[in-house]
Amino acid sequence: MDLGIAGKYALVSGGTHGIGISTALALAEEGCNVAVFSRNKERVAQALSELKKKGVDCLGITADSMAKNDVENVMKAVIRKWGTLHILINNVGGGGRWGKEVVEETAEEVWLEVYNKNALAAIRLTMMAIPYMRKQKWGRVVTITSIFGREAGGRPWFAMAKTAQTSLMKALAIQHYLVKDGITFNSVAPGAIMIADTGWDKMFKENPKGLKEFIKREIPLGRLGTSEEVANIVTFLCSQKASLINGVSVPADGGQGRSIL
Repeated sequence: MDLGIAGKYALVSGGTHGIGISTALALAEEGCNVAVFSRNKERVAQALSELKKKGVDCLGITADSMAKNDVENVMKAVIRKWGTLHILINNVGGGGRWGKEVVEETAEEVWLEVYNKNALAAIRLTMMAIPYMRKQKWGRVVTITSIFGREAGGRPWFAMAKTAQTSLMKALAIQHYLVKDGITFNSVAPGAIMIADTGWDKMFKENPKGLKEFIKREIPLGRLGTSEEVANIVTFLCSQKASLINGVSVPADGGQGRSIL
């Protein structure tokens, strides 16, 4: 299937690891030119190396999504190189295992940091991208949230931040002037995804029995998802084929979630 996005320009935050790099590569496979950024210089270089193999124009920037100046510089670099932006993937986030299990013993700073890392980072990039999308009358914004941005569960500060991201996409999706300018806003909500050097990977190495029990109890599919599977959903939402999909939160969880909608 031709998704109709060859030659488009895309930016993926946190695009050097996990769902981010998988999405960047999936977009590049469709012919998109892709920019990625993250704090890790080595991962940026590795991501660029992989993207160049796809034969597209690419850009890699070392930047901290929680530093406003860094985010502004990323967008400036993208516009300086390409003059516009068609696709924005708000992938950077995290904090699902931060803090303490006893909620009231978790410092206020954790709540703020997790919110800023997820919701505020998405707000900043989206607001910077919208003017270019409006000018060209076409755009796709997809934010990586969580099943806990759709239903109760997880640590409260993480659920709050992810729900804020989901609400951001829905609130923008009902702004008539934006949608009539050809821009859609959607979320993809992963469940438990196996990614190297993350909490599930650590559990697999340290407590495989516990992980097996969790999967049997919580995931009807019978296994954790992969970053590539999430990236496939994201890429479709960015496509011309998905032009009618706007304001949705698509679960990518193998049936783990319990939300009806």
